[in-house]
Amino acid sequence: MAWKNILSGIGAAVIVGASGCALGPNYHPPAPNAPETWSSPVSNGMSAGTAASASWWTSFNDTELDSLIQRAATSNLDLRVAQARLRQARAVREGSVADFWPSLDASGSGARARQSQNQPLLGALPLPANFPFEYDVYQAGFDASWEIDLFGSKRRALEASNAEWEGAIEARNDVMVSLLAEVAKNYVELRGGQFRSEIARRDVVLQQEALELTRERFHGGVANELDVTRAAALMASMQAAIPPLDTAVRCNMYSLAVLLGRQPGELVAELSSPGVVPPAPPDVPIGLPSDLLRRRPDVRKAERQLAAETARIGVAESDWFPKLSLTGDVGQESVSLGRWFAPSSRFWSIGPTLTWDVLDFGRVRAQVNAQTAVQEAALATYEKSVLVALQEAEAAVTSYAQEQNRHTSLADQVAEGRHSLVMANDLYAHGRINYLDVLDAERTLYQSEDQLATSDQAVSVDLIALYKALGGGWETLKPEPNEARPSAQSP
Repeated sequence: MAWKNILSGIGAAVIVGASGCALGPNYHPPAPNAPETWSSPVSNGMSAGTAASASWWTSFNDTELDSLIQRAATSNLDLRVAQARLRQARAVREGSVADFWPSLDASGSGARARQSQNQPLLGALPLPANFPFEYDVYQAGFDASWEIDLFGSKRRALEASNAEWEGAIEARNDVMVSLLAEVAKNYVELRGGQFRSEIARRDVVLQQEALELTRERFHGGVANELDVTRAAALMASMQAAIPPLDTAVRCNMYSLAVLLGRQPGELVAELSSPGVVPPAPPDVPIGLPSDLLRRRPDVRKAERQLAAETARIGVAESDWFPKLSLTGDVGQESVSLGRWFAPSSRFWSIGPTLTWDVLDFGRVRAQVNAQTAVQEAALATYEKSVLVALQEAEAAVTSYAQEQNRHTSLADQVAEGRHSLVMANDLYAHGRINYLDVLDAERTLYQSEDQLATSDQAVSVDLIALYKALGGGWETLKPEPNEARPSAQSP
């Protein structure tokens, strides 16, 4: 009869634990308030109806850039850190799953023991002369314990672990987005710096020729010494602009090497040959603001963190209620190895254990209030991440569109400057203007060409920033084994 009562009690506890409601609020993802269209002016080359490509860097049609991106995605150290943290979150989730199952411990001991001969009970009784005050004792057995999840504490803990795991996936994806954008940005700046350095060196050569011509004209009595000094000053100014450009190019090489997880100087030989700035494609799909919030890993990570903190409220609230555990132990105990396996040496026990912190002086309430505040902070963090994502995307759209307009004007300016320089040289050769006008035309053209080269670079850099703001690139990651989205349900 006792066995039947124990087993029926165990069965009822298991049924209640499996079907009981979990404490705390049930999580519902917040609906972000995203505008239907972009408020920024969209240029002719942008397509708001189509989402940006996952492999956006291939639109630049630069094989070297493609190679750098592929190598960075496999060897970048920040990405390796994010992968390790993802594995850590997966291990924590596996521990939460294991908490649903019983634990079984094995133990064994052997000892030599002696009792006091002056114990009150023994001292009041007549004892035989050979009473065993000193003896051996041997014990081995198994202890089992199984806490029944009556009020959903373990289910909420697993729910939080699932959300943390998914958040770690999004954190890794966010690192990937930043990595791809940083590699592309450094590469574009590298090519832009090389191009600007070529322009500066070309202009120095032209200015050197102009200086020699001016000196010849001075010695021939056609030009004055002031023309010579002005030409020499302009050439020195052009020469002074080259070292900063070369420094920036070399620093970009170093940065790219580190992004690829290599020593700073390992890419110098590969990237020293000048190349063109990767041009922006004619058509840039950017999608809609609602697409942005679904694609941005940082927004998705903040939403998963909110889910985890919401589940932990239920974990905290469960401490208000009793905890039921099923415990048992079985084994052999004997004072003699010869009787170790005798039936009389066997012992066992089994039964439920109920614990309840009836009086805690408000500790649990304080923990629940603290976790509720953490959840409210996570909600505010999520809402801020949505606003920041929209702000970055709107700013990127504006910057890209306005830089394209600026580039068009600069291209017209360079064309007019070249025409002005031809006219100035012709007029000076016929003695109709002084050499100062020629120098002004040369200086203006040099500045315009440098600004146009800078704008070439800025257009591509702004496009990269736009792709980053749209959250593109993480979809190209190869998932690790067992990276399927976890279920929030208990096993």
